[in-house]
Amino acid sequence: MKPQENTLFPVFLKLENLHTLVVGGGNVGLEKISALLNNAPKAKVTLIGLTISEELRAYVQPFPNVRLLEKAFTKNDLDGIDLVVVGTNSAKINQAIHAQAKEKGLLVNVADTPHICDFYLGSIVQKGNLKIAISTNGQSPTLAKRMRELLTEVLPDEIHSVLYNLRSIRDSMKGDFAYKVKKLNEITSVFVEDKKEKTTI
Repeated sequence: MKPQENTLFPVFLKLENLHTLVVGGGNVGLEKISALLNNAPKAKVTLIGLTISEELRAYVQPFPNVRLLEKAFTKNDLDGIDLVVVGTNSAKINQAIHAQAKEKGLLVNVADTPHICDFYLGSIVQKGNLKIAISTNGQSPTLAKRMRELLTEVLPDEIHSVLYNLRSIRDSMKGDFAYKVKKLNEITSVFVEDKKEKTTI
């Protein structure tokens, strides 16, 4: 049987330029907002929850760009919002918020309900300016987590310095775009060659 293909299109969002709404003040809300802020500490986020846990309050305390509203969600809360992440403890409420957000043409992620999500919050590997997003198309967050752990261990912390040096080399090069690409490919080919040597030993 032919395996199902992942048709998701990877996009890296500048969350600091968007206003994200998170609905849910419990453990799921904490998981979602921590995923957002770990990647974009300056992201503008409003979190709404009928009750907001002390753990969540403590987590967002260092982030002045986060606003907490302890109240019930209303449709007016979607005004001025660009992105919606829903994670209450009620599937019925989650689906109702999803429907209202879609009426306004907003992109929505609903916790543990992949079939109605417009996007997923994938596992992230970050080494300085290098960031790799991992997706299993909602099939197995556990596998995505293991892949993140593997890549985090395999990729050296010094990769950030490599990126910085390559940019400096590129900026100092003379010639057109095609020439620069050719030269940078020659310089970075060592990464592929090292891999081939290791696999043949």
